[in-house]
Amino acid sequence: MEKTLILGGTAQQIKLVEAAKRKGLYTIVVDYLKDSPAKRIADKSYMNDIHDIDGIVQVCKEEGVKGVICGYIDPCQRPYQKICSQFNVPCYGSEEQFYLMTDKHAFKKMCIENGVGTIKEYQENDHDIEFPVFVKPVDSRGSRGQSVCYNYEELKKACLYAKSESSNGDILIEKYMKGAQEFQVTYFFVNGTPYLIRTADSYCGSEEKHLEKVVACAVSPSKYTDLYVEKAHDKVVNMFKNMGYKNGPIFMQGFVYENDFYFFDPGLRFPGVDYERIIKKAYGVDLMDAMIDIAMGKEISIQIPKTCYSLEGKKAAVLFPTVCKGTIKTLEGIDSTDEEIISAIPRCEVGDTLEWTYNVNQRLAEIDVLSNDLDDLKNALSRIQKNIRVLDEENQSMIYEYFNVERIDG
Repeated sequence: MEKTLILGGTAQQIKLVEAAKRKGLYTIVVDYLKDSPAKRIADKSYMNDIHDIDGIVQVCKEEGVKGVICGYIDPCQRPYQKICSQFNVPCYGSEEQFYLMTDKHAFKKMCIENGVGTIKEYQENDHDIEFPVFVKPVDSRGSRGQSVCYNYEELKKACLYAKSESSNGDILIEKYMKGAQEFQVTYFFVNGTPYLIRTADSYCGSEEKHLEKVVACAVSPSKYTDLYVEKAHDKVVNMFKNMGYKNGPIFMQGFVYENDFYFFDPGLRFPGVDYERIIKKAYGVDLMDAMIDIAMGKEISIQIPKTCYSLEGKKAAVLFPTVCKGTIKTLEGIDSTDEEIISAIPRCEVGDTLEWTYNVNQRLAEIDVLSNDLDDLKNALSRIQKNIRVLDEENQSMIYEYFNVERIDG
């Protein structure tokens, strides 16, 4: 039996383990966590930090692994490419491509060269900064190290904070796009042909509760899909083609502002959610089969619908309920049998103690929903939130902020 190694064991990577097993492969999951979700269903697992390139390559040699894959985890991107290169197995991106899609300075430069919109940037020592601005590490993930600043004093503190969360001390200072709609776009390339598989409008939490950097709900297809296809799609696709990309996932986050698109965060991976299960439900197409084909050096075996991003008129959402500081005593409702829930991934469990972080660590779960139309989606999200019950040790509710479904339009 041939073996494949999955780098990183988050819940989203379970799909990769499942696909590999369907294809008759022996699965090995590697990360530094003893009980990560994907490890629970893999045939075997190892305790290696994802940055332990030599150690993981040695595991591959000893196990006789034939392919390595990772499709979701931001910090895994460059280690994944290095492991594939060192072990001489297929990889869906080159070293240069992963650099361009993980280093935000390099990404912005590439966007400018290809006519793709980006956000206005400032330097730390500029004296003509127009506040508010958004400060973040150049390689930030999960909203860590990020701050909104309204004056120079706040900027000074924010720069120190961002540098502390940056792998190389490099940071970005950008115009804060307050009031603009956050937007995501995801493609999957097959032999150089791009397939637009998802557009999404992201709704962050309230600034009053310090969740303005944390997405509370993402709705697909975006209400700006037609505008995106008209104004930005061709430029984005040409940029990826100029980068030489051939096979695999690629996504960007940005803003829609005054009917134009400005991108700020890329990834040579899928967004870190379970949305691909929604695509499978809607179309019967499993993108994870393609990922395993790539890992094993085989021709991609699936046919992606050209209108995959449209969901054929249906509406989908990824919901992230948030919780406050405390120790969870009671947790109910995440595993609801609601027929519109396609996937529900708890990020916390009974006994966990949460602190105030005001980033993605405030999230209780990821819940993926597919509905017939916008009204059904709103009703489903309201029903799901109502059914979630989280109590602390004093039997007080730990739900921090409910997502207002009336924010969704279009």
